[in-house]
Amino acid sequence: MRCLTVNIDPETTMQNDDTSSIYLNRITINPEQCGGRPCIRGSRLRVSDILDLLAAGATFGEICEDYAIEQEDILAAIQYAARQTDHVVLRAA
Repeated sequence: MRCLTVNIDPETTMQNDDTSSIYLNRITINPEQCGGRPCIRGSRLRVSDILDLLAAGATFGEICEDYAIEQEDILAAIQYAARQTDHVVLRAA
């Protein structure tokens, strides 16, 4: 198993306060683009594409170089995905 090391600039590390969404402005959802799936702004690269690449072992550098995006775009995709999975589940009685 290959481990992935991510170096994040401490000045832009996400915090648990109002600044925690600093990357989310990099994600766009347009019904006319990629079937309305969330994408990196200005591209057709979907959040799920970035997550799949990371899961397959691609490095931040490889993704940035291959798809002409910035490290912050990858962090935005991760942040968006984390936010999508962090919700309350209500059960009907």
